[in-house]
Amino acid sequence: MRARPHAGPVPQPALDRMVPFAGHAVVVGVVPGGHPLVVRTAAAWAAAADGRLVAAYADTSRHVVAEHADGSVTHAPLDPDHADDAWQDVEARLRAEVEEHVRGSGVPWDLRYLAGRPDRALTHLARAVDAAVIVVGTRSPGTLALARELVEGSVALHLAHHQHRPVLTVPLTVVDWEEIRAPWET
Repeated sequence: MRARPHAGPVPQPALDRMVPFAGHAVVVGVVPGGHPLVVRTAAAWAAAADGRLVAAYADTSRHVVAEHADGSVTHAPLDPDHADDAWQDVEARLRAEVEEHVRGSGVPWDLRYLAGRPDRALTHLARAVDAAVIVVGTRSPGTLALARELVEGSVALHLAHHQHRPVLTVPLTVVDWEEIRAPWET
């Protein structure tokens, strides 16, 4: 069991910890090739709140070396023998994708390339930019994505249980209620 870096009880959600929406940032978790609906939903919330959009990607193949007050991080590869410049191509691709998805919205935005566990990275960033909400998409469809979520867990669920800001989950696939069958109904 790891020791917590701070003493005392874990801070809980409370009225006095609520961040007003007006004028505050909206943090959105992005992935390369992700669905535009996630970023556009977050941009719409940021526009409605007269705030800014902070898009963020947490690269799980890298680890955090240092966290900075603005929510950015200094990061390094988990494998010290791995080439250290591949992440820059991913960052450039993400920047282009976010730019395309927010074009015409009038919302100021920024992209942060983070490292490590997405839930922890998004939590740190939201705290640093004093975000009112964190927006994430549901998992991608497919067996591989389901297996990954079963092993790692849902980012949205981890966020909802481990920090005090609201989490807006954007559905990316919907299953018809009539198609859902309990094991005993087949």
